[in-house]
Amino acid sequence: MNVRRHISTAALAGSAVLGLLAVSACSTSGAADKEDGKLAVTASFYPMQFLAEKIGGKHVSVTSLTAPGTEPHDLELSPKQTAQLGESDAIVYLKGVQPAVDEAVKQSGVKHTADAASFTKLESHGAEVGGHDHGGHEGESAEEHAEHSEHEGHEGEESGLDPHIWLDPVKYAEAAKGVEKTLAAADPKHKADYEKNTAALVKQLDELNQEYKDGLKNRKSDTFITTHAAFGYLAERYGLTEEAISGLDPEATDVSGSRVKELQGLAKKHNVDTVFFETLTSPDMAKTLAKDVHAKTDVLDPIEGITKKSRGDDYLAVMESNLKALQKALGAK
Repeated sequence: MNVRRHISTAALAGSAVLGLLAVSACSTSGAADKEDGKLAVTASFYPMQFLAEKIGGKHVSVTSLTAPGTEPHDLELSPKQTAQLGESDAIVYLKGVQPAVDEAVKQSGVKHTADAASFTKLESHGAEVGGHDHGGHEGESAEEHAEHSEHEGHEGEESGLDPHIWLDPVKYAEAAKGVEKTLAAADPKHKADYEKNTAALVKQLDELNQEYKDGLKNRKSDTFITTHAAFGYLAERYGLTEEAISGLDPEATDVSGSRVKELQGLAKKHNVDTVFFETLTSPDMAKTLAKDVHAKTDVLDPIEGITKKSRGDDYLAVMESNLKALQKALGAK
């Protein structure tokens, strides 16, 4: 994902509409005035939709701006979507993933907005994240490793603030707590239920974190190769090294020859027998590299959307599948 990608023309075209909607959006008194009595929440893409639905429960009606199967980073908003955004009681989004959404939220006039990125610490990541095999601190814990890791990209490659916080269960739990506060502020009547639902979700994420810790303990390798650098926070959390073909941008196709050569060397050095690709982007680069290094391919899903191809029907199920794929690739017992 290119964090400096131009704002979509559709989002800019919707600005005038949003300006008019802002007055009506701010004048409503929220869920109490709606026929179904539910808080109208707009989520930017699936990981935010999951949080809103889990935390809001029966008290919210959640609509996602990103349709299933759509790569979210390059989303362009239709006039209908910009109108929907402005009429929301609350918005749950993640700044830095979808520039068009970031701009539209700014202009929406909606009072209650939750930027998941603001509830945890973002780090600058490049094509290599973690570095446990490449100068890491011997004997350190995963937490210490995360503190000591360097996050610069390779020479000539783009790095930037990494928004993929949902792939680290700990950071995702921090985001959940922030979303809960936003929904409670928008709908104080059901604050207790939002707190209860959040506590249950955080417990599930804590258990998921422990599963990853235990499941990746006894492994033969620390290094895994992906199409783009979506798994940096996950790698740091569990003392792994992610080597990405294209850095933060999932649509990048201009990978340098020196990077390909470097990855070929790393694959051989660290006995990498699997190159991971994703469900919503082209697998071509992963398959080409895998052929060059005599490795197989498999899916490591960044969970930007749930489709029929997803290995699970929600975030938790797909994270479980990702753990199994990593265990197999890293030789974990």
